[in-house]
Parts: sequence; structure tokens; C-alpha cells
Amino acid sequence: MRLISPRNPSPHRPLFVYLPGMDGSGELLHLQIPHLQPTFDIRCLTLPKHDDFSSWFELASHTINAIQTELIDRANRTVYLCGESFGGCLALQVMLQAPQLVDRLILVNPASSFKQRPWMTWGTPLIRWFPESFYQLSAIGLLPYLASWERVSQDAQQKLLKAMQSVSPATASWRLSLLRVFAATTAQLRQIDRPTLVIASQNDRLLPSISEAQNLARTLPKARSIILPQSGHACLLEHQVNLYQILQEARFLSEVEAMVMGNG
Repeated sequence: MRLISPRNPSPHRPLFVYLPGMDGSGELLHLQIPHLQPTFDIRCLTLPKHDDFSSWFELASHTINAIQTELIDRANRTVYLCGESFGGCLALQVMLQAPQLVDRLILVNPASSFKQRPWMTWGTPLIRWFPESFYQLSAIGLLPYLASWERVSQDAQQKLLKAMQSVSPATASWRLSLLRVFAATTAQLRQIDRPTLVIASQNDRLLPSISEAQNLARTLPKARSIILPQSGHACLLEHQVNLYQILQEARFLSEVEAMVMGNG
């Protein structure tokens, strides 16, 4: 478990840390990196593909340690934490364990609403026993729920499928079980006082992301939500979605841009 830099490190820029979905690859941010890179020093978290049975507390602790390592030489850097789907739950856990570490929080279709889809939890314990061939086919069957295909290029579709199939059945089953037990009380969420942007897809067929975004926006003290009217669950793989532009239009970047310009 580590943070990787998809571009040359830029230590004078604000740190942007991406926490991935169930695949844990950290590779599915690739379409957004060219837009984010001029402003941010980007890191993507990667999780083990096999035999990873870490708890939420352990995952968050490792993530916190990795971010703190990035800040050793530049402790005053602004830190943006962006969690997508499974990574959204992990981001919330990080905020609960280290509330002062992050300056701004971005949640993209966070899977904190997973328990509202009971049908998704029924087969979770069985996945670890799937034969490899059946597991690979089941990943293909899940694809229509993950993305709006007319908005995702064939190359991005292949990257998504490859990332999903790279995780072992046992690890996938474990991560689904983590989503099943993930819980953050209203009192806990109200302790997260950092500016937060919750991005939700109108056409998310996997999770009730709209209602979850609205709930988080009501509960988190400094949160607001933005709805993507035509997007599916894996919205960051859509060419029409520009995360940097979304942050810019939400006035989430004014201080950051001033800082970067000041450093040339």
C-alpha cells in the first residue's frame, strides 16, 4: 500500500491525494491528471491486489502515514483528499482519524451509501469462493452498472475492466464486506469541519449517490454537493467530465491557484 506519483513530483504545488475505488489500482484517474497536474502535485493510492484483509482503521492509518511522509519536507502544503466510491469511505475514515491532516475534502460518488442497496450485499461472502473464470465473467457483467458506456471511450472501458479483474476474489469479497459494515454517525460526520465538495452522478446505477450527496451536504458542517446530470458511477472516466473544471466552478480552487501562481 503506497502513494504513487503519475507525473514528476512538484513539491511547490498543493498536494492532491486520490483514493481509488474497489479496484485499488489508483490508475483510473488517468483522464483527469492532465487537467489537475498544472495546479497540483498528484499522488494516487494503490492497494494490494491479493490477500489484503486490512480493516478500515488499518487502511486509514496507512494512508495517513503515507500522506505525512509526503509532507515531511513541506509541512505547510495544502492537502486535497479526493476519494471515489470505496475511496470515499476511506477518505471519511481518514478525516475521522486525522481531522487536521487534510485541508479540503472531495468525495466522488462515495460508497458510504452501500448499505442502502441490500441486494448488493447478499452474495458478498460467496465471491471469495468463485472460480477464477467465473469471477472474471462476473466483472464483465457488472460493467453496465459502473459507467454510462456512451460517455466512456473503449480504451477507458478496457482500463476499468482490467483494474476490476486484477483484484483477487478474496480481496474483492473483503472490500465489499468493509462497505457493508462501514458506518459514520451523524455526530462523527459533524466533526469533519473541512470544506467538502460531494460530487454525485445522476445516472449512477450502482449506488444512490444523489441522496447520499444530499445527506452528506446536510450533515458535514462545510459541505455542498454538485450533481452531474448525465454521468454514471465511474464519472471520472468520462471524457465530458473535467474534475479540475468542476472544482474551479465550485470556487474550490481560488486559494490554491493564487498559491501556485505566487510560486511561479
